[in-house]
Amino acid sequence: MIDALIFDSGVGGLSVSEEIRRRVSGCSLGYLCDNAALPYGTKRDDWLIARIVAVCVNACQLARPRVLVVACNTASTLALEALRARLPIPVIGTVPAIKPAAEASRSRTIGLLATGATVNRPYLDRLIAEHAPDCRVVRVAADALVTQAESHLAGRAVDARALQLAVAPLKATTDLDVVVLGCTHFPLLRGLLEPLMPDRLWIDSGAAIARRLSQVLSDIRSIPAPPGEVGGAPSWATAPRVESLAPILTRFGYSSPRALEVAPPSVGPHV
Repeated sequence: MIDALIFDSGVGGLSVSEEIRRRVSGCSLGYLCDNAALPYGTKRDDWLIARIVAVCVNACQLARPRVLVVACNTASTLALEALRARLPIPVIGTVPAIKPAAEASRSRTIGLLATGATVNRPYLDRLIAEHAPDCRVVRVAADALVTQAESHLAGRAVDARALQLAVAPLKATTDLDVVVLGCTHFPLLRGLLEPLMPDRLWIDSGAAIARRLSQVLSDIRSIPAPPGEVGGAPSWATAPRVESLAPILTRFGYSSPRALEVAPPSVGPHV
């Protein structure tokens, strides 16, 4: 058994893993990566929901976590309800940090870098209406940054022009004072993005997820754990032999990924 299994389509959830390790003392983690289905943003919703549920249910049977952390904005906006219906453990999702951005913004103009799948979902409209109704939110679909983050972690050169193009609409908004990194991949590029707009405040969801996990674990850790392995940092991937994946996971404190077998959904991935 482990305290939390962190799930993402790729390696973006490692940014959340870092925050959890920094803020939640003694938390044993596992990592789950559905990299065989990357990128999620190009797949149809019904296929993704079935896929995400199948991947997470299979992995939870192996890892036996106390909590599942869905460290993926696309998966969270689509499949949280379905996951909570299928799993007997708490499921923590990831949403863009609109609320803390609105609390921090003085100009009431916020920038959001996210994937197209997140930027265009009604869920984001409701999040803004609830937490930032008096703010102008400049939404930028920056799907190219997902690839750049994966390349960056693999030790390959980052395309500086791709970063510049992503932030260009935000730089053109003169009164914008806060930028939300609305995809868990993007904090992995924070050190390269912040210098492009050094006078803005950059916010992501990692700290909020870590705080929520700490609260949930404090409620359930008193329950005796069933027999089995406690602690360690196992990992699973649906395409475990992808070049550079094992070294990346090792660098973040995980073992080389084990293969996770998942039956394909009955519907096709594309419209």
